[in-house]
Amino acid sequence: MAKIINNKPKIEVTDGVLIPGRDDASLFSAWRISFYGAISLLVLLPLISPEPYRDIILFIPDGIIKTFQVTVLSIIFALMIGLFVGLGRISRITLINRICTVYVEIIRGIPLLVQLFYIYYALAKFVMIMDITAAVIAMSVCYGAYISEIFRAGIQSIPKGQMEAALALGLSRTQAIYRIILPQTIKVVLPPIGNEFIALLKDSSLVSILAVSDLLRRGREYASTTFNYFETYTVIAIIYLIMTLFFSRLVGYMEERMKIDAK
Repeated sequence: MAKIINNKPKIEVTDGVLIPGRDDASLFSAWRISFYGAISLLVLLPLISPEPYRDIILFIPDGIIKTFQVTVLSIIFALMIGLFVGLGRISRITLINRICTVYVEIIRGIPLLVQLFYIYYALAKFVMIMDITAAVIAMSVCYGAYISEIFRAGIQSIPKGQMEAALALGLSRTQAIYRIILPQTIKVVLPPIGNEFIALLKDSSLVSILAVSDLLRRGREYASTTFNYFETYTVIAIIYLIMTLFFSRLVGYMEERMKIDAK
């Protein structure tokens, strides 16, 4: 999506769904049509055709819970990894900078699916890792690399005068980063991190290949026994759409609140 900011065009490209803002508050906005349309469809399908739609909906709730468990744990660890690696990327210590840079380049160059296979199957030669643990590790490491670049860019977007003023007041460089720079960085990085969370939520469907009983895995189990593939994957797709749209609105609301508090 292209925007005009300070008479300069700005192109926004997101991995998840577009985070809605105040301009998307109309009654028939794209977000409202998509979100409430998906909910209405999910409610109507079991009423129109109880079998198999009602059975599918009753079969997959534990898969939804497992999907949230994997997603929440992964984003927490990814944020921790991303923050420390992002700080390492701007570190003046050459060794730390190189290690963090190599980590980012390697992880971003390997597909997430390959990382899942590697941690769960390849490393099994040396150590056994449970399926859900392997899933969380792989997704945390993968998204930590991308989030580190968001933190790095966010920190570097803060005017250099902020750091110079903090140093002039007697703060060390570390104190200035944690007390002055990072609080301002959070407001800058929230939208892209929100999009990474939404993308991670969707990518969590990949963990089904490790036998993790997430939403997609439960759907596959039902479809393989009833052969209702169209109906099952229709419900799965609708549920994923509802979840991603809901969290996009939540992130948008948080962003607006932070803008209001900053005034």
